[in-house]
Amino acid sequence: KSSGIAPPFALYFASTAMAGRTMHAVQYDGYGGGAAGLKHVEIQVPSPKKDEVLLRVEAASINPVDWKIQKGLIRPLLPPKFPFVPVTDVAGEVVEVGPGVHSFKPGDKVVSMLSFRNAGGLAEYAVASVNMTVDRPPEVSAAAGASLPIAALTALQALRYSGTKLDGTGQPRNVLITAASGGVGSFTVQLAKLGNLHVTAACGARNIDLVKRLGADEVLDYKTPEGKSLSSPSGRKYDAVIHCTVGISWSTFEPNLAVHGVVIDLTPTPWTWFRSAVKRLTFAKKKLVPLLFMQAKDDLRFLVQLVRDGKLKTVLDSRHQLTEAVAAWAKSVEGHATGKIIVEMGE
Repeated sequence: KSSGIAPPFALYFASTAMAGRTMHAVQYDGYGGGAAGLKHVEIQVPSPKKDEVLLRVEAASINPVDWKIQKGLIRPLLPPKFPFVPVTDVAGEVVEVGPGVHSFKPGDKVVSMLSFRNAGGLAEYAVASVNMTVDRPPEVSAAAGASLPIAALTALQALRYSGTKLDGTGQPRNVLITAASGGVGSFTVQLAKLGNLHVTAACGARNIDLVKRLGADEVLDYKTPEGKSLSSPSGRKYDAVIHCTVGISWSTFEPNLAVHGVVIDLTPTPWTWFRSAVKRLTFAKKKLVPLLFMQAKDDLRFLVQLVRDGKLKTVLDSRHQLTEAVAAWAKSVEGHATGKIIVEMGE
């Protein structure tokens, strides 16, 4: 982080050097198409506006929301126009700062979450708002940094909403984490242990050892009869469930919840919202809560610091070059990634 203002001549030369340059990017021209709908293109390097920085992207991570936007699940809100360069979660280096930016300077290494409306992560350069950009210390690789914004923020916010205190001062509680080997789930397991929780995690058989290494106290193979019931092997009732997948009914969760247990649903459907409202209106003791994701710069900075201090690790499913972005996209759409899928821009 810079304590001063970059000299005007430095900003001028940085801006002049980038003006008119083109970059390699991956975009899509309309809804649908999946990985086959992505196109490799040469487009103009964007320019940062007020309170924005231009990044040379080093790594980006693909999240399910990226291809759900492409499928049209958030139409007509997103994307606002075509063609569209997807992906919000990036790490890179500041190469230019826009008007009014004094907290960063060219050469700073950062982690950023780009806006959903403008996105731009699958490209060699991207414009980021300083409101969701934080410093990246040398201990945090570009791949690790790019993994954090959506996945780790979602995990952090879900645990906080469930009443977890991440400084370890909270009361011992029991939590169930579904899809525990996925991008969000792998962060949730680690953060839950920092919060002094007893963690029961559900995942596929091939990832049981991984999830145990992340700190889970008990692991369920979701394909076995015991795993499908989601009941704790030690007979514990769950004070909270962080539900990171789809296709599990309330009737499966309900008998496993403590008296005042809560299910935090990270991928809510209209039925989730309806059932949640009914439970509020009827003052039900066991609650179902759809999670609304919030962009929070302080939380992102906190997560980067945890990675720096070795308290939080990124599980990398696979790493791809930008030229291989179509394969990375297809892997995310398949829905069986272990941890995060990373696209690296190379030199």
